[in-house]
Amino acid sequence: MKSRIAELRKSKKMSQAELAEAVGVTRQTITSLENEKYVASLVLAYKIAKLFNLQIEDVFDFSEVEEN
Repeated sequence: MKSRIAELRKSKKMSQAELAEAVGVTRQTITSLENEKYVASLVLAYKIAKLFNLQIEDVFDFSEVEEN
């Protein structure tokens, strides 16, 4: 899933490790999210969005998500 995490993180001059610590995950999780190799849980997506004072939809691109 595409996201704006890297863009938002860099705009705040945060490292991946700093973002990971702020939302309670590993740096590897942030790397995987930024490289579209991992889809965030709802709780993690909420924490990331809240950290940047945005809505989840403003951070993550749901346009390619298939409905079951």
